Amino acid sequence: QVQLVESGGGLVQPGGSLRLSCAASGFTFSRSDMSWVRRAPGKGLEWVSDINNNGGTTAYADFVKGRFTISRDNAKNTLYLQMNSLTPEDTAVYYCTKDLRRYVYQYRGQGTQVTVSS
Repeated sequence: QVQLVESGGGLVQPGGSLRLSCAASGFTFSRSDMSWVRRAPGKGLEWVSDINNNGGTTAYADFVKGRFTISRDNAKNTLYLQMNSLTPEDTAVYYCTKDLRRYVYQYRGQGTQVTVSS
């Protein structure tokens, strides 16, 4: 069965960095477009970034452009999100998703908590 397991979250000070990982299994990762989405406290699910199956095309929400970088290693079946210059507004549970199509998430992991606080 499809499994998406996020890791790398934690508590970080404003201005700090974290690198999230998502280990994928149960499907052909190299054929799948993937995304990162997040849910902040009291808010709905919010798209953060996506990447096509070969990593050649990426996109970012305006609020993370220039700070976050999505990437993937198809040999390791792993998706990444490098997050720099973090602010308290980035506090959320971050999920990786296997996409059915753009903005339509077929599967989602259990999430990893990111807390940005001094």
